[in-house]
Amino acid sequence: MKDLGEIKAEQEGQGFQFPGEFEITAMGNASADLKARVPEILEGIGLHVLHETVRHKHSREGNFLSVTVSFRCETREQYDAAHAALRADPDIRFTL
Repeated sequence: MKDLGEIKAEQEGQGFQFPGEFEITAMGNASADLKARVPEILEGIGLHVLHETVRHKHSREGNFLSVTVSFRCETREQYDAAHAALRADPDIRFTL
Protein backbone atom coordinates (compact mmCIF):
# COMPACT_ATOMS: atom_id res chain seq x y z
CA MET A 1 0.00 0.00 0.00
CA LYS A 2 1.31 3.45 -0.96
CA ASP A 3 1.73 6.16 1.62
CA LEU A 4 0.57 9.75 1.13
CA GLY A 5 4.06 10.93 0.15
CA GLU A 6 4.29 8.38 -2.66
CA ILE A 7 0.84 9.30 -3.97
CA LYS A 8 1.66 13.04 -3.96
CA ALA A 9 4.94 12.40 -5.78
CA GLU A 10 3.09 10.46 -8.49
CA GLN A 11 0.42 13.14 -8.86
CA GLU A 12 3.02 15.90 -9.21
CA GLY A 13 4.53 14.01 -12.12
CA GLN A 14 1.15 13.93 -13.89
CA GLY A 15 0.82 17.70 -14.36
CA PHE A 16 0.87 19.51 -17.66
CA GLN A 17 2.30 17.71 -20.65
CA PHE A 18 4.14 19.67 -23.32
CA PRO A 19 3.72 20.35 -26.13
CA GLY A 20 -0.01 20.73 -25.84
CA GLU A 21 -3.16 22.81 -26.01
CA PHE A 22 -4.08 24.80 -22.93
CA GLU A 23 -6.86 27.13 -21.88
CA ILE A 24 -6.35 30.44 -20.11
CA THR A 25 -8.86 32.90 -18.69
CA ALA A 26 -8.12 36.58 -18.17
CA MET A 27 -10.42 38.78 -16.09
CA GLY A 28 -10.32 42.54 -16.35
CA ASN A 29 -12.06 45.81 -17.03
CA ALA A 30 -15.09 45.44 -19.32
CA SER A 31 -14.24 48.68 -21.15
CA ALA A 32 -10.80 47.45 -22.23
CA ASP A 33 -11.76 45.37 -25.32
CA LEU A 34 -10.22 42.26 -23.80
CA LYS A 35 -11.97 40.04 -26.38
CA ALA A 36 -9.45 41.33 -28.91
CA ARG A 37 -6.52 42.09 -26.60
CA VAL A 38 -6.15 38.70 -24.91
CA PRO A 39 -5.54 36.81 -28.19
CA GLU A 40 -3.29 39.64 -29.43
CA ILE A 41 -1.15 39.51 -26.28
CA LEU A 42 -0.74 35.74 -26.57
CA GLU A 43 0.14 35.93 -30.26
CA GLY A 44 2.55 38.76 -29.45
CA ILE A 45 4.67 36.36 -27.40
CA GLY A 46 4.65 33.77 -30.17
CA LEU A 47 1.86 31.43 -29.10
CA HIS A 48 -0.57 29.84 -31.53
CA VAL A 49 -4.05 31.02 -30.48
CA LEU A 50 -7.02 28.87 -31.39
CA HIS A 51 -9.34 31.75 -32.30
CA GLU A 52 -12.40 29.54 -32.64
CA THR A 53 -12.19 28.85 -28.88
CA VAL A 54 -12.39 32.48 -27.71
CA ARG A 55 -15.36 33.08 -25.45
CA HIS A 56 -16.25 35.79 -22.99
CA LYS A 57 -18.62 36.56 -20.15
CA HIS A 58 -19.54 39.80 -18.42
CA SER A 59 -19.76 40.09 -14.66
CA ARG A 60 -23.19 40.47 -13.13
CA GLU A 61 -22.98 44.26 -13.03
CA GLY A 62 -21.07 44.56 -16.29
CA ASN A 63 -17.91 46.14 -14.86
CA PHE A 64 -15.65 43.18 -15.61
CA LEU A 65 -15.19 40.75 -18.45
CA SER A 66 -13.61 37.31 -18.47
CA VAL A 67 -12.09 36.07 -21.70
CA THR A 68 -11.17 32.42 -22.13
CA VAL A 69 -9.05 31.17 -25.01
CA SER A 70 -7.14 28.03 -25.91
CA PHE A 71 -3.62 28.13 -27.27
CA ARG A 72 -0.79 25.79 -28.19
CA CYS A 73 2.59 25.93 -26.55
CA GLU A 74 5.71 23.81 -26.59
CA THR A 75 7.13 24.31 -23.08
CA ARG A 76 6.19 25.13 -19.50
CA GLU A 77 8.15 28.36 -19.92
CA GLN A 78 5.82 29.45 -22.74
CA TYR A 79 2.79 28.60 -20.61
CA ASP A 80 4.15 30.66 -17.72
CA ALA A 81 5.00 33.49 -20.13
CA ALA A 82 1.35 33.54 -21.28
CA HIS A 83 0.17 34.21 -17.73
CA ALA A 84 2.92 36.78 -17.14
CA ALA A 85 2.19 38.67 -20.37
CA LEU A 86 -1.53 38.87 -19.61
CA ARG A 87 -0.97 39.91 -16.00
CA ALA A 88 1.38 42.66 -17.17
CA ASP A 89 -1.50 44.36 -18.97
CA PRO A 90 -2.88 47.13 -16.72
CA ASP A 91 -6.51 46.28 -17.56
CA ILE A 92 -6.21 42.60 -16.64
CA ARG A 93 -6.74 41.85 -12.95
CA PHE A 94 -5.86 38.15 -12.90
CA THR A 95 -5.55 34.97 -14.94
CA LEU A 96 -6.61 31.39 -14.39
